[in-house]
Amino acid sequence: MTTTPLRGLLWLLVLSLSPSLSAAEKSPAERGRDALFVHAMNPPIWSRKAYDDAWKRWGAKEKPADYDRAFREHYGLHEAPFDNKGLPLGLQESRGLLGKGVVNNCLLCHAGSVAGETVIGLGNASLDLQSLFEDLSAADGMSPDFPFQFSVVRGTIDPVNPLTFLMNLRDDDLKLRPARGLGYSRDIASDPPAWWQLKRKKTRDWTGDIDARSTRVDMINLLTPLNSPATIKKQEGVFADISAFLLTVAAPKYPFPIDGERAGRGKVVFEATCAKCHGTYGPNASYPNRVVPFETIGTDRTLADSLRPDLRAAIRKSWFTQELGPDGKPFAFTDPAGYQAPPLDGVWATAPYFHNSSVPTLSHVLDSKARPKVYTRSYRTGKEDYDAEKVGLKTAPCEAPDEKTSAIERRKVYDTTRPGRGNGGHTYGDKLTGEERTDLLEYLKTL
Repeated sequence: MTTTPLRGLLWLLVLSLSPSLSAAEKSPAERGRDALFVHAMNPPIWSRKAYDDAWKRWGAKEKPADYDRAFREHYGLHEAPFDNKGLPLGLQESRGLLGKGVVNNCLLCHAGSVAGETVIGLGNASLDLQSLFEDLSAADGMSPDFPFQFSVVRGTIDPVNPLTFLMNLRDDDLKLRPARGLGYSRDIASDPPAWWQLKRKKTRDWTGDIDARSTRVDMINLLTPLNSPATIKKQEGVFADISAFLLTVAAPKYPFPIDGERAGRGKVVFEATCAKCHGTYGPNASYPNRVVPFETIGTDRTLADSLRPDLRAAIRKSWFTQELGPDGKPFAFTDPAGYQAPPLDGVWATAPYFHNSSVPTLSHVLDSKARPKVYTRSYRTGKEDYDAEKVGLKTAPCEAPDEKTSAIERRKVYDTTRPGRGNGGHTYGDKLTGEERTDLLEYLKTL
C-alpha cells in the first residue's frame, strides 16, 4: 500500500494538540472531560465538505435524506448527546490555519452503543474505521491509501501500526528525525477495552504491559511533525486531567430483567470458576490484575506478537516511558507475556468478546464448541440487535467472502479462520453443565 507525503502529513494532523484547555475553577476530571468533548484538541484533517460529500463513495445515486443519520449508520457511529454541530460522536468541528474543518477524536473508538443506549467509554463495536478514513480523504481529493490498515474487520481497530508510524519519525527525546525503519505488522484486530475498567487495573491494555497510572502513554498521539518536543511535553497536565476523567466513567447497568434466583446460583459458579482471574464483585470486590500466559489462555496471539521488538525498544528508550511513579522509578513497560484477564464490570455491554472481538456472546465464551466460525451481523445497536438470552450480539452464519467481494462488504464478515481473528482458547466454561452456564450467564448480567 502506498501513500503520498502530503497524505501522511494530513493524517498526522489528526494527532496534533491545540493549546492547553485547563480551567482552574474546574476539577481535574471536569477539565479532562472538556479536553475530550468540548474543545477540539486537534486541527482539522478534513473539510466539512468532505463530510457532506462522503455519500458519493457509497454507490448511491443521490444524497440520502436525513443524511446525518445515514452517515452514522454507514460507518457505525453514534449520535452525540450534546451539541456537536451535527456531527456524530468521534468527529468534531475544528479550526486550523485554513479555517474550519472536521477532525476525529477519542470518542470515535471509545464511544459505543448497546441495546439502544449510547455509552461513553465503551469500545465502538460497530465502527468501520477503514472506510471512514478512506472515504473522507477521497471526498477531499486526497489519496485514500495509507501505509497500513486501520481495521481488517468491522468493529475492530489496529492500535499498533499507527503507533509505529508515529514513532518512526522521532528520536528518544521526541526530536524529529528521518524515518528509522520500524516495521509494520499485519492482520491486527483489537477491541478497545472499556474505560471504566481502568479504575480497577494496575496495568492496562490487552497485554498488561503498561502501568495503568501512566499519563504519558496516551501522549504518543501527539507525535505530529507540527509539535515540537517542548510542545508535547508541556501537555502532560492536560493528559493527567483526561486520566482523572476516565477514572470517573461508570459501567452501564443491564437493561433487561434478571432472574435473581438463577443469578444467585451463578455467583457460586463464578467464584469457583472465574474469580481467580477476573476478580470478585460487590462491597468487598477485589481484582488480581492477572496476565495469563499465552500457552495457558490459548487465544489468538497475533495482537501481542505485533508489538515487535524494534517497536518495543523504541518506546522503552523514549521520553514516554521515563515517567516516574510514586516510588521515584519509571513506570515499567514490559514485554508481552500473555493477555490480561479484564475486570468484568459491565461485561454484558462489552460484546463481542476476547481481545479481537472474535466471540459474539458470553454464551459462546462459555462454550467453545458452539462458537460460530464465519458470521456477520447488522452492526446496528438497538435493543432488537441484542441477544438477551446468550448475552451479546445477534449474528447470522454466512459464507466467507471471496476476492470479488468489495472491501467494505468483506469487513462486515468475521471469518475466524483468518490471521489475527482466531476464536480458540479460553475453554474454561466447557467443563460446566448447561444449567451451570445458564446460571452463570444470569450472574454476569448483574456485574
